Amino acid sequence: MMAQYLALKAEAEDCLLFYRMGDFFELFFDDAKIASACLDIALTARGEHDGERIPMCGVPVHAMDGYLARLIKAGHRVAVAEQTETPEQARKRMGSKALVNRAIVRVVTAGTLTEEALLDSRSANWCVAIGEAATGVAIACADISTGRFEVCEGDAERMSAEIARLNPAETIVCDGTAFAELGTVVRPRVDFDSSDGEARLKRLFGVATLDGFGSFSRAALAAAGGLVAYLEHTAKGSLPFLRPPRLSRSDAVMAIDAATRESLELCVSQSGARKGSLLDSVDRTVTGAGARLLGQDIAAPLMDRAAIEARLDLVQRFHDDAGLRDMVRGSLRALPDIGRALGRLAAGRGSPRDLGQLRDGLDGAWRLGERLDAIPAPPPLLAELAPQLRGHGALIDLLGRALVPEPPIDSSNGGYIAEGYDAALDDLRDAGAGGRRAIAALEAEYRTRTGITALKVRHNGVLGYHIEVPARVADSLMRPDSGFTHRQTLAGVVRFNAPDLHDVAIKVTQAGAHALTAEAAHLEDLTGHALERREAIAATADALARIDVAAALAERAGEGGWARPALVDHACFEIVGGRHPVVEDAIARSGGRFVANDCRLSEDSRLWLVTGPNMGGKSTFLRQNALIAVLAQAGSYVPAASATLGLVDRLFSRVGASDNLARGRSTFMVEMVETAAILAQATPRSFVILDEVGRGTSTYDGLAIAWAVVEAIHEDNRCRCLFATHYHELTRLAERCDALTLHNVRAREYKGELVLLHEVAEGPADRSYGLAVARLAGLPPATIKRAKSVLDKLEAGRAKTGGIAAGLDDLPLFAAIAQAEVEKVDALRTELETLDVDALTPREALEALYRLKGLAGEAS
Repeated sequence: MMAQYLALKAEAEDCLLFYRMGDFFELFFDDAKIASACLDIALTARGEHDGERIPMCGVPVHAMDGYLARLIKAGHRVAVAEQTETPEQARKRMGSKALVNRAIVRVVTAGTLTEEALLDSRSANWCVAIGEAATGVAIACADISTGRFEVCEGDAERMSAEIARLNPAETIVCDGTAFAELGTVVRPRVDFDSSDGEARLKRLFGVATLDGFGSFSRAALAAAGGLVAYLEHTAKGSLPFLRPPRLSRSDAVMAIDAATRESLELCVSQSGARKGSLLDSVDRTVTGAGARLLGQDIAAPLMDRAAIEARLDLVQRFHDDAGLRDMVRGSLRALPDIGRALGRLAAGRGSPRDLGQLRDGLDGAWRLGERLDAIPAPPPLLAELAPQLRGHGALIDLLGRALVPEPPIDSSNGGYIAEGYDAALDDLRDAGAGGRRAIAALEAEYRTRTGITALKVRHNGVLGYHIEVPARVADSLMRPDSGFTHRQTLAGVVRFNAPDLHDVAIKVTQAGAHALTAEAAHLEDLTGHALERREAIAATADALARIDVAAALAERAGEGGWARPALVDHACFEIVGGRHPVVEDAIARSGGRFVANDCRLSEDSRLWLVTGPNMGGKSTFLRQNALIAVLAQAGSYVPAASATLGLVDRLFSRVGASDNLARGRSTFMVEMVETAAILAQATPRSFVILDEVGRGTSTYDGLAIAWAVVEAIHEDNRCRCLFATHYHELTRLAERCDALTLHNVRAREYKGELVLLHEVAEGPADRSYGLAVARLAGLPPATIKRAKSVLDKLEAGRAKTGGIAAGLDDLPLFAAIAQAEVEKVDALRTELETLDVDALTPREALEALYRLKGLAGEAS
């Protein structure tokens, strides 16, 4: 057995090996140590290998999914080795000592999950492969739980942004590639050969040419081929459901790099959780598929104005018609996730319940489609989606007749095919039921015959049906003339067999086995019928998700008083009464009121320089406008009284301080790298928010950098930009830069206390209010007083000489230090002058030398 295990372990490479032994999956050696620590299960030992005990642990087969979920979440990959024959088959093949054959049937990884228990129903689960060729870089991505398959190509910078958008569970890279640091799995170079990739895709989709799917570059073929090769490797020949690849242009969506996504917290907060993100604040979907699609929409705002308007038209229809919205959301809420049910069936991991979910989901979609058909003058997008909800009548009827109302997850015990669907199956069930009634009659007869009221007829996997009596009354059944045959003696009971019980048991067992076989055949047949319509079912799932997203966005707009954005062709950005949706929600929960602000960026005022105190709301103001751009181009209403904006091709956010010590980058280095990316990539159609550029270095260096960055954005990039700063010297740029205007976040001091108004007004701030904010933060009064004294001196020095450092020498602290230094030098001079060198003994001379050295050290 261990020889078989070690051979399979070598095949499993770097995975933990789940080795099937009866009702358990066992792990051995280092795998057992890792799993026992991760799963908090007992680590035991059995046998020996190389003179040492073999560590082992195990998990029950019926509870495997829960343990797999914990291992995958911890970053492990698991190879599942199943028994490929029964013990009876093994004995027929090799005799009584035969070892049951086992084989790795699947490799479970974070990017190849389909099971409900292992997936988040409201998040997509992307597996991404990166391909390279002379033509450039491409990525291929698939969510095998729903069959989505996309390919995107562009330059390396754009592909990095795409990977950040997808936030993949697993990234596959070619051995030796320049993208190795992005990969969680490294595969051999042969998997990424573009010619092999082309052939693999043609074979997978049964086509002679890929032209019907789009024009794929060599890099795209390499990426797609590498992804399919990896999926084939993990599925061990049973490739999951993949829809034909959709070739997407990198310029079809707003470009948002990883730093900007993190800064704006689009789909996850900076803690890595969904809670606190824009998606969490907006999401009112009632289905898992809708939630997944909304996340994709927010992660990839569109650049096609017509497509955005189509989405907005549908949202507006649901927004204006509350009755229609409530009907649609109520219908959707009752539907199962047919997309993921289809994915499990296609991957060979489906269950009777998945077929039941298809039946119920498609039937519900049909009924919803009929109700939507009755809507007068539907928006174009709804008219396009409604027909995709229908067309499954034959399959719905078949599954309705074949399945019980609530099919089980586990098919091994049968009971999921409805009575009346198969007459032969019904006969087998009747035979089994009749046999069980006969067994119950025999049990009553045996009790009467023996006088043992505690006698029971039981069943187990080893003995089959048998008679069990307490040990204290078993002697009468041991006699040769009793009609019973002794089978087994245990501590408290004795077990027997009888000829008539044996005959009836054979009939029951055979009928039950034949019934299970018949049900399994029906399950396979029904699954085949469903998979014949996989493309149409997937289209229905997509249509339901899009309708859910539109109705949910309408619900959110109604809750918050949001407005439909007006899209224009020129690069403007006019927001009236704009709000930050996440911050507004948080303030509302605490009983407060968010202060709305306007933002009007135009050709003659495309760069706003925003000053004001810390905690005054500058960062919130910057972020809320970036989020409004994201929501608008995702096809959503926006948190504002009104919004008019030209499409944003690239969005950049450099807000807040962070470091990347693992890559040797300080906070200031990260700030400069991100700022450099903005200056290199922003176009006149881009939208940029920058906060406190240059604050991570010395005052003069930081001011010089901030000054130069403002000039570059104004003169070279010419993009729409909100630039927040504490460098008040930058306000002088308004005299030189025609499109730069000054704005401030208002604050006032009242009776010595700082009052933050959170209002954005025209003109520069009168001062930074730094000491007032420090007082609010709880700095000791003595420290605040001392800081005030230092500030007065610095400002006085600057007023006299124009330089900040000029006032330092006048500060009491530095003056005291200077006086002390003078006194130490005078003491050293006095000692030297009074020293009579000729009168000193050698010992006195040595002591004098030590004393002078001490005075010299103090003076230095």
